[in-house]
Amino acid sequence: MAKSAIGQSIRAWGRTLSLFLLITYFACIAFGLGAPEQMHMHRAWATLLPGFEWLTLSGFIAGAVGSFLYAAILLVPLYNHFSRRAG
Repeated sequence: MAKSAIGQSIRAWGRTLSLFLLITYFACIAFGLGAPEQMHMHRAWATLLPGFEWLTLSGFIAGAVGSFLYAAILLVPLYNHFSRRAG
């Protein structure tokens, strides 16, 4: 596979994973609004997403941005590591 095709492929996967994590974040927030307190995920989100606060606009935005960027933070370094080992 050509280097430009690999770059396009990894960008497509990165966008796909970022969007998936963002949709999952929105689904968890929606679930938390309707679920009983003991079933909330906001404690986990507060640990995983810097700046996240439950039921605040700034916390919601920080969580959305953080969940979208996690793919870039995780996917790109992992891809670079494994592509160097394989090549």
